[in-house]
Amino acid sequence: MLPSMVKWLWIPLLLLLQSNRGTEGLSDYLIGLGSYDITGPAADVNMMGYANTDQAASGVHFRLRSRAFIVAEPKGSRVLFVNLDACMGSQLVTMKVLERLNARYGNLYTENNVAISGIHTHAGPGGYLQYVVYIVTSLGFVRQSFDALVDGIEQSIIQAHNNLQPGSIFINKGELLDAGVNRSPSAYLNNPVKERNKYKYDVDKEMTLLKFVDDEWGPIGSFNWFATHGTSMSRTNSLISGDNKGAASRFMEDWFNNKKGVDNSFSDKLNAESAHRRVSDITPAVSENRELLEIASMIKPTSGKQVTRLLSVARRVRSALRQAEKPTFVSAFCQSNCGDVSPNVFGAFCIDTGFPCDFNHSTCDGKNELCYGRGPGYPDEFESTRIIGERQFKKAASIFNSASEQLRGKIDYRHAYIDFSKLNVTISKKEGVNDVVRTCPAAMGFGFAAGTTDGPGAFDFRQGDDKGNPFWRLIRNLLKKPGKEQVECQSPKPILLDIGEMRIPYDWAPSILPIQIIRIGQFLILCVPGEFTTMAGRRLREAVKTVLINQGHGEFDSSTHIVIAGLTNTYSQYVTTFEEYQVQRYEGASTLYGAHTLSAYIQEFEKLAVALISGQAVIAGPQPPDLLNKQISLLTPVLVDGTPSGVNFGDVSEDVPFNSTFRRGDKVTVVFWSGSPRNDLMTEGTFALVEHLQGKDTWVPAYDDDDFCLRFKWSRPFRLSSRSHATIEWRIPESAVSGVYRISHFGAAKALFGAVKHFTGSSSAFVVV
Repeated sequence: MLPSMVKWLWIPLLLLLQSNRGTEGLSDYLIGLGSYDITGPAADVNMMGYANTDQAASGVHFRLRSRAFIVAEPKGSRVLFVNLDACMGSQLVTMKVLERLNARYGNLYTENNVAISGIHTHAGPGGYLQYVVYIVTSLGFVRQSFDALVDGIEQSIIQAHNNLQPGSIFINKGELLDAGVNRSPSAYLNNPVKERNKYKYDVDKEMTLLKFVDDEWGPIGSFNWFATHGTSMSRTNSLISGDNKGAASRFMEDWFNNKKGVDNSFSDKLNAESAHRRVSDITPAVSENRELLEIASMIKPTSGKQVTRLLSVARRVRSALRQAEKPTFVSAFCQSNCGDVSPNVFGAFCIDTGFPCDFNHSTCDGKNELCYGRGPGYPDEFESTRIIGERQFKKAASIFNSASEQLRGKIDYRHAYIDFSKLNVTISKKEGVNDVVRTCPAAMGFGFAAGTTDGPGAFDFRQGDDKGNPFWRLIRNLLKKPGKEQVECQSPKPILLDIGEMRIPYDWAPSILPIQIIRIGQFLILCVPGEFTTMAGRRLREAVKTVLINQGHGEFDSSTHIVIAGLTNTYSQYVTTFEEYQVQRYEGASTLYGAHTLSAYIQEFEKLAVALISGQAVIAGPQPPDLLNKQISLLTPVLVDGTPSGVNFGDVSEDVPFNSTFRRGDKVTVVFWSGSPRNDLMTEGTFALVEHLQGKDTWVPAYDDDDFCLRFKWSRPFRLSSRSHATIEWRIPESAVSGVYRISHFGAAKALFGAVKHFTGSSSAFVVV
């Protein structure tokens, strides 16, 4: 513990120096940041990511947010980057957000200078993409999920736009070793030895961070890019969660805001937590305990009563912070080339034997269903999420504090739409000899259905299958039998689903994809609409950097910073290297456009880079389709909510024990009669609240459903039942202040004829010592 504390003692000085230095120089840019709730429906909707039909949302672990930054030259170009606590960007969402921005701001923000990226959490509501293959498990399109994203993204952008003020941006990097491992190492090993020897690790360990410093207010936020999957939460989890990256954002924002600036360090935090532990180990004076218990015993549960919808929003813990004059600190943990990177860093093991899974196929006795990756908190997925999130947060905070290189220079961007289903690609076979190959219409291989060690598939599929089997070929042919040309083009992938050529009732997969480069001085973001594997991302970055250095007339050099922003603007699954594709593990089987997909990306990004250097425009390319009016939804709406006779919505069903006392680390559970969370998403509000008594009758919000320590769980006895319960669990944190508390629930219930009424209820009071 002592070496760890000593390690952080240097941070306060750096913080003070950096804060002062950041406001001394002339600002090069206008900067603005914004953040808004995009949690969406917390009940019944299938979660996006694992494609598990049984994984429907039933509560909130912590809320999801859209975080945006705008950087503008005072009288010139500007760029807008949005990071979503969502599985991925969506073509349809991007198009509708751009339509709204056009109506509000004209041509200030367009497809050329706007990027919308997802962190790849697998614990958010699905149904917001427009292609059939991505919304099958959500029973089609889910308008609530879609609207929550579009509305929240727009609001975060409005905030960022309205907050534009002179400021500076600093960049820093750091190595984070224990937040990701390669989940397909056998595929990685198929890359050339000479190439692999250039790198120390088989996944990228570097985090790149931008620190935003307002001339008036000082540091106002940070965005960083680091590659690790959002799969700390498993395929059986049903609570909405931002997974490890969402957790890291919450930790860093709370750390900064609670410290009232950056002149406090981790050592302060550690000392405070140690003090709390020491206090909690000491039994309070008997008289003090009795006084608190006497106060608590007089406060009975509050029966459910009707309230206005605004009550929930007004009582949120962080509402005061977000309404303050000073900009609220915004910290986004963005995704990069995470294709083969798992946060389950202990490795993959067979759940029946406990032995490691088969190296080449990730199976256990030939079965993929038994092979699971283990996170650092195994077997507790919530603890794994916390640990991986905390590791990213601590690294981000460290390099945030020591950031000293200032971004200076042009703001620029290039964007193009490319039809990846039929693109001619020139590749080098050997020195001086080129060959022209083609990409293919989208198709998924048999290895795709095997899933990964983060979330195994079903039946008899396995990763690394380059043959397929007759039974599943027969099933495939009932949907669409691929032609000879497609089979040859996708080789050695055995085609399980020929989704690029399936168009009933509408397109099953995208063919037209956006590619984009955003430049802020010596920093560039390569925005890609998919999940690049580690080596695929390295090749793309190196190819673009080579073009910039060789043709940039000295404007760029080896110190130029380039990151990949994965899952941006659209989603088109994976991109592997040519060599990894040959192995046909999950990532290769999910590389839609054939073995030369990566080469196609490199070719087209090199063109964008040349255009960026030369100041030339690029051809926009074919427009992707807008399929909103063709969407089909089979999700059953909320028909009616009910309670037993004599019971009101918000009444306590299971209360805390009378005159109960809890200590830090204990779990407090209260159950309320409730209605469906789909009746009101409580956007920028809360379903659950822990309140602390101050004085005789003043309840002050202490924790809400955006806090890691509070979980809101919703359930009903059977699927079509009108009755439901809200279970609120509070794991009392070490930082909790001693005193009298209660737990409250906010919700909305739907009457038989459609009217929605809001309600609230509270538990009996209890004591925390």
